[in-house]
Amino acid sequence: MTNRDWSPSFTARVAEQMRQARKAAGLTVAEAAQACAELGLAVPKTTITNLETGRRTSIDLAEFLVLAEVYKMPPISLLFPLETDASVAVLPDREVPTWEAVAWFTGETPLTEPAPQGSAREVLDTFRAHSDAVATAAASTRLAKDRRRKASITLDSGRRETLLEAAASYEQLAFDDCRELREFRQAMRERGLVPPALPADLSFVDEPDPQD
Repeated sequence: MTNRDWSPSFTARVAEQMRQARKAAGLTVAEAAQACAELGLAVPKTTITNLETGRRTSIDLAEFLVLAEVYKMPPISLLFPLETDASVAVLPDREVPTWEAVAWFTGETPLTEPAPQGSAREVLDTFRAHSDAVATAAASTRLAKDRRRKASITLDSGRRETLLEAAASYEQLAFDDCRELREFRQAMRERGLVPPALPADLSFVDEPDPQD
């Protein structure tokens, strides 16, 4: 497929995904256009119609992102529909399995060795690892609080003792997970990276340690 053929073909495939997403969202073209305007970017009805019917062979990036939000679809799912297309032409003369296209787009292309520190791929991996660390710390913290709460409301002394022992175990796990998250965030800052904001129930992780 030549560049001349690939560009309109790619746009047509994305436009068809957007048409299906609009219908799944229960929106008319007029309603979609109005929703775009409410988000701050006017996308005329004619633009949406021309895209969906193939009369327009390119799409503006800003329009694409706003329409994806209107249709409540992850933009990447409109670009590379895993559930329907086994393969996609990501570039002229380069057709690959759809999952490989997704991985390429998000920087998850398999490597034979770790990405060099500071490379785009390595930075992406660092933020993904941070997200995993946040999820782990949040889960163990919730479990610890839940066990402690259950222990505080039971009137069965034997059960209370069992719950308190479980709570202590979960609290140690939560402490270790939160400490690891704090160290991870500190290491990110030392590299000049800005860690994402923490959920409210983990905000204490960034508070100074009184012993420091």
